[in-house]
Amino acid sequence: MKQRFSSLDVKAIAHELSKSIVTLRVANVYDLSSKILLFKFAKPEIKKHLLIESGFRCHLTDFERTTAPAPSAFVQKLRKALKTRRVTAVSQIGTDRIIEFQFSDGFYRLYLEFFAGGNVILTDNELKILTLLRHVPEGEGQEPQRPGLTYSLENRLNYGGVPDLTKDRVRDALQTAIQKAAASAAKGKKPTKKPGDELRRGLATTITELPPILVDHAMKATGFDSTLQPATVLENEGLLDDLLHSLGEARKVVQEVTGSDACKGFILAKTRPGHSSASPGGTDGDQQRKDDLLYEDFHPFLPRQFEEDPSYTVLTFDNFNKTVDTFFSSLERQKQESRLTEKEIAAKRKLDATETEHAKRIEGLQAAQLINIRKANAIEANVERVQEAIDAINGLIQQGMDWEDIGKLVERERRKNNPVASIIGLPLKLHENTITVLLGEAEEEEEDDDDASDTDSISSKDSGYGGTEASIRKAGENRLPVEIDLGLSPYANAGEYYSEKKNAAVKEQKTIQQSETALKNAEQKIAAELKKGLKQEKPVLQPIRKQFWFEKFIWFISSDGYLVLGGKDAQQNEMLYRRYLKKGDVYVHADLHGAPSVIIKNSPSTPDAPIPPSTLSQAGSLAVCASSAWDSKAGMGAWWVNADQVSKSAPTGEFLGTGSFMIRGKKNFLPPAQLIIGLGLMFRISEESQAKHVKHRLYDIPESLLSKQTSMGAASKVSVDAGEGTSAEHDDSDSEDSAIDVEENAEFRENPLQPTGQRDDDDYESPERMEESPPIQGVNSLPISGEHSSGAAAKPAQAQTSEVGEEEEEDEESPGPATETDLGPLTSETSQVPKPSGKSASQPQKKGQQPKRGQRSKAKKIAAKYKDQDEEDRAAIEALIGATAGKQKAEAEAKAKAEREAQKAANLERRRAQHQRQQRETAEHEEVRKMMLEEGVETLEAEEAASLTPLDSLVGTPLPGDEILEVIAMCAPYGALSRCKYKAKMQPGAQKKGKAVKEILEAWKTASTKKGVVDERSEDKEKMWPREVELFKALKPEEVINVVPVGKVRVMMSGAGGGAGDSKGKGGNKGGGSANRGKKR
Repeated sequence: MKQRFSSLDVKAIAHELSKSIVTLRVANVYDLSSKILLFKFAKPEIKKHLLIESGFRCHLTDFERTTAPAPSAFVQKLRKALKTRRVTAVSQIGTDRIIEFQFSDGFYRLYLEFFAGGNVILTDNELKILTLLRHVPEGEGQEPQRPGLTYSLENRLNYGGVPDLTKDRVRDALQTAIQKAAASAAKGKKPTKKPGDELRRGLATTITELPPILVDHAMKATGFDSTLQPATVLENEGLLDDLLHSLGEARKVVQEVTGSDACKGFILAKTRPGHSSASPGGTDGDQQRKDDLLYEDFHPFLPRQFEEDPSYTVLTFDNFNKTVDTFFSSLERQKQESRLTEKEIAAKRKLDATETEHAKRIEGLQAAQLINIRKANAIEANVERVQEAIDAINGLIQQGMDWEDIGKLVERERRKNNPVASIIGLPLKLHENTITVLLGEAEEEEEDDDDASDTDSISSKDSGYGGTEASIRKAGENRLPVEIDLGLSPYANAGEYYSEKKNAAVKEQKTIQQSETALKNAEQKIAAELKKGLKQEKPVLQPIRKQFWFEKFIWFISSDGYLVLGGKDAQQNEMLYRRYLKKGDVYVHADLHGAPSVIIKNSPSTPDAPIPPSTLSQAGSLAVCASSAWDSKAGMGAWWVNADQVSKSAPTGEFLGTGSFMIRGKKNFLPPAQLIIGLGLMFRISEESQAKHVKHRLYDIPESLLSKQTSMGAASKVSVDAGEGTSAEHDDSDSEDSAIDVEENAEFRENPLQPTGQRDDDDYESPERMEESPPIQGVNSLPISGEHSSGAAAKPAQAQTSEVGEEEEEDEESPGPATETDLGPLTSETSQVPKPSGKSASQPQKKGQQPKRGQRSKAKKIAAKYKDQDEEDRAAIEALIGATAGKQKAEAEAKAKAEREAQKAANLERRRAQHQRQQRETAEHEEVRKMMLEEGVETLEAEEAASLTPLDSLVGTPLPGDEILEVIAMCAPYGALSRCKYKAKMQPGAQKKGKAVKEILEAWKTASTKKGVVDERSEDKEKMWPREVELFKALKPEEVINVVPVGKVRVMMSGAGGGAGDSKGKGGNKGGGSANRGKKR
């Protein structure tokens, strides 16, 4: 069986990787074991997993694998250097078994070695080793490898290029092969290669770009005899030309392998012993290949020698990565399944041994009762004979005879056919005051009496107590040995055996009662050990599931089959509005802190069909449960509006940030929602199985309900005056993780915990909401280009909630942002430099103020003194005495201040332009969206529109005969899980949701191990099916945890067994512990 790559495999893999992962970024690096690494590459909408086993293989994988709990030191260094780096090149080093990955245009390089012990080496752009998986000491033909040294590439095979394939090169290769063979023969080494393989091996070691299997394939394809000796080919020019032609064909195969983006792969497999040949194609054939084939080899071409071999089955794949992944993943799966099976068999064997031990103990007690009854009956049937034996032995003891002599006397008397001695067994146990007598049982005695009465001529020698020694031995073998106490009478001895029988019977009853408890305890202990052992084992490989587009949101499928989506943050709320809120959809929200924006997707084919009330109620429950009401345990009702009532265009003077919307018209309030959600499992079935299931959506709506929905929709389109629209407020949450801020015209409740009916938008305004929401920055405070106001003071600006970056910039400004006219006088004032004049340098006096005493005469003296001094002289004198230093400092400060003010003005102008551009874009988007809603135009891409509602393939309870492909965890209001076979109820609690999810999954796994729970034939919908158990056992808790939109919960489930969606198995009843949210939204 093939274990590692050849040079041609390395070339094919490197070529395919260069086409598939170049331009992707490293998302993360994991270690699966000490020698196996997993690289995750990603860019938007594309994810790739690269598996690297040092020295053996490297390929993209489609299977999930369990990673190590904590990264190793080597992986930590790889993460530090390569995480978020872009792959820019993947190539093979020459024709050697080395692959080079370049990151960030060669800033980092990763080398994978697939020879000897293998290695993974990270270097910088100068090939200096930064870290490596395995330190290599200096040895014969091997340079040392450790951090700090330079990784050498010059000595790699054909690093400078592959030489041309010429006759001289082939001749030199043959000559080298002959010399090596001669040297080995001279040393006396025995040939380890099979005969007739010298030519192929010799060429493979000298012409290194062609592996031996490829050379053999080329010889088979061209009809060249591969069993020829190298010397024979070297001496014959014709054979040399034929060999050159064969090697040329091998070169063509290499060119074909790298000629396209993806090369085909071939797996050579053999049928398992005891199975028939695999079918060539189809679903049944694929399943048979999976179960009945043993993979032996894989190649990027189909070798001619195996193509003609009937014992091999050839499996063809579209690309070589898929080929290698299937080959090695199949081996891994077989090994893991065998390990798991061995553990289960060992646990079952241990349990069977315990049961067998208890059964043997009970059987022993029952046998003791039976033998004691037989012995007592035998004594009672032979009372006289037993009494004679007791009297004889007691008489000899009373005579003072030695115990050994008594035994010898009994033996002599038995040879003389003494009837008393013939029933006494040897050896005597006189030290215990007991002897063994051989007695016939009651039935045998009756038969003997009948025979004696029928035949009067029978002598005493033919009786049961006389005759020859052989007859005595034969009679003894048929009789029951019974131990007799010499101190008791025969009846007292029989009574002792009856007492032992009664004790054994009592002990049997106690053993049976205790064995049931002991077996149950042993079963639990063995099951716990098996569970612990299975946890340590890696799970069986499962394909990586491609997520649906809606799984990035909060989502669920309602009981009526409608897709309901909710945003996890403000950005997702914005995305839902801009991309997925279409004509016919419904927008649901709740007036609570942290409540997400929820939309209900209507059928694209019937957008005017009304949404059922149950779906509206479930969507409202999601909006309430995902808000702060879950933690406070105070639920209230949500409300819904049509898609055309939601807008991003704010009234004049207001601005809407990310995730904020304006609601126009009347809101339709829903009843207060219960704070109950559930975790359920949805199964994706094949297209063939979808025909068995009833349509999800309820298109047949009663006319009364339809007319009611239509009237409600018409009433909700009432427009609001422009003046009233300006009073809309922005609900800004204090938490960074708040899901949405929704702009509303004016509709609130006086008491948010008290349910009310529908109210007009302009009747009520919530004081709590006004206090919680910061004021909106009005558009009036933003200056319009071309308009200036001189002499007017700037109005204080209101705080805005659009972007964090703008708030940080405005922190440095004054409370009111300055306009262009505000900055004008400030700039001109600070930039002017005061000019010296010939008059007094003293400060100017106020108008009408008389100078102080002596001040006027002092000014006259200064004027007379400097009357002949001009400006240049004054400047020179001031510079000489240092009087200009202060003036220059003041000028520098004024200049710096002017620059700061100019920078502020530029930033303010940039923000003005940004807000104006955003307002223009929003207005244009709203115009286009309004037109699209009126005309019903869809702007989704074809692929996205096709996969917009893949709901028919998702079912909660599969039907018999369905082909189940995948399992998907779904968290929804508990009423939406009515069709789910596996579900668990959750309420607000104190336990983190991570622990709760693990508890639920573990409960389902435990229930699947009970007897009678799993239906092996997959026909009973009320029981678990093997395929369902296999899928939910492979679920990772981390994936399921991300589905739960709340943080802390309490699990309400009783046993979690049965698999059916009834109250018995999954929900409703208390029990099972609590589970909860971790992070607060």
